[in-house]
Amino acid sequence: MPFTVFTAEFQHESNTFSRCLADVAAFHARYFYPGEQGIAERGAANTPLAGFLDIGRKAGWQVVHAISAGANPSGPVTEAAYEEIAGIILARLSEVKGSVNGILLGLHGAMVAEHTEDGEGELLERIRAIVGADIPIGITLDPHANVTERMAKLANIIVAYKTYPHVDMRDCGVQAASIMQRAMTGEIRPVTLREAPPMLEEVTGGRTDIGPMVERIAKARAYEQEPDVFAVSVDGGFGNANIREVGPTVLVTCQGDLARHRAFIREIAMDMWDRRHKRITEFLTVEAAVAEAKAYVAKGGPLVIADYADNPGGGAYGDSTALLAAMIAANLENACFGPILDPEAVRELQRHAPGATVTLALGGKTDPLIGGGPITVTGTLLRLSEGDYIGDGPMMGGLKGSFGPTAVLRVGDIDILVISNVSQMLDLQQFRAFGIEPTTRRVVALKSMQHFRAAFEPIAGKVMVCDSGALCTPDLTKLPYTRVRRPIFPLDPETVWMPA
Repeated sequence: MPFTVFTAEFQHESNTFSRCLADVAAFHARYFYPGEQGIAERGAANTPLAGFLDIGRKAGWQVVHAISAGANPSGPVTEAAYEEIAGIILARLSEVKGSVNGILLGLHGAMVAEHTEDGEGELLERIRAIVGADIPIGITLDPHANVTERMAKLANIIVAYKTYPHVDMRDCGVQAASIMQRAMTGEIRPVTLREAPPMLEEVTGGRTDIGPMVERIAKARAYEQEPDVFAVSVDGGFGNANIREVGPTVLVTCQGDLARHRAFIREIAMDMWDRRHKRITEFLTVEAAVAEAKAYVAKGGPLVIADYADNPGGGAYGDSTALLAAMIAANLENACFGPILDPEAVRELQRHAPGATVTLALGGKTDPLIGGGPITVTGTLLRLSEGDYIGDGPMMGGLKGSFGPTAVLRVGDIDILVISNVSQMLDLQQFRAFGIEPTTRRVVALKSMQHFRAAFEPIAGKVMVCDSGALCTPDLTKLPYTRVRRPIFPLDPETVWMPA
């Protein structure tokens, strides 16, 4: 008889310092696909679910998919939204539990809800209460997961993405599903071990294109070829979470000589600790970034400026005006900027026809003290749309997205993408679908930390990263932590760590 495998995707990265909670509408705004609709929408793209299905089809599994639901990073998930989505997963599992041989979940790993610091651990515990201790559970995670002891205890199989930008989400789904197939046949009995240095996050933010994570990932891949080793995950952590078990982890899904496997992950964790002071990303001030943009002579592509601190992909508000205001003041030529979240401004622009000259207050309305308040601009309305696009880049290829009602406003010689649904920029189609061709611009300014690199670095003549002072500032000591374990670096710079 073929194996029956239960699957679901439930993903959110929770910035606990954000005042914007993720309610049910926030999940519907990004993706919310119950049952077979999830497979239809996400089963052939760069998603964990697609990887699960790749193996499932080959192995002849009967797949029962509960839901695919994800919201853009923000403040914690509301209790109502968490319980609704978790309830769908648990209710469907209860219906089929007698026939289920394995469970595969596409999670994020940094979900915090109003009523639980450990959204993934709580879900796994409820699942275990339904199926018991013997059914293997496998999960995929973002490398910015804060992996708790409870998660590692309750999931037999954990596979985190090894790339940032995350171009390997489907591949990691394949890896997790392949391990699951062996576990269901009884060939292996995997467990997951965890090591967690006392840090808020890995110092490079988990970058895998340059820096020490390149070496660590290479070691992880090599160790995965060893007998009784099935997956090694090197997680940089998500430092914008005011929770006890925040921080980086190194995991190994394995069997056999557990002492040997633990020694391996401790070696990598100690390397993270030893290099905790060695930043590799240069964060420019807004003023320095714009000064360089003013003098930039395009050779081989545009100058791309990423506003790291206002990255909606880290839970920032996406409406910081500091960088845009400096660009306008400098009269930058042949530039574009996007996206900036301001549904109120979009509604005002919808009262006009394309070609109209409009004066309005733009951005900075969520928290004017973070990253710059509203700025008054006068510009020409170029385009109005419903905000829908289909990605075609390394991360989003084939996936649908929507900014919600959207407008393009030209101020001076800068085309500004104004949106209603918060989102970071990580695909060229997020400009092109709205009449902005980034390859022809001298300066492209966008809101993202790292994911933008997959699509934008290939077209760029130069890339710069700036800190606008918004919610995702790289200086975590500026944030008001109250619940993290202490001592912890960098809040306690004299912290000493010697793993047992």
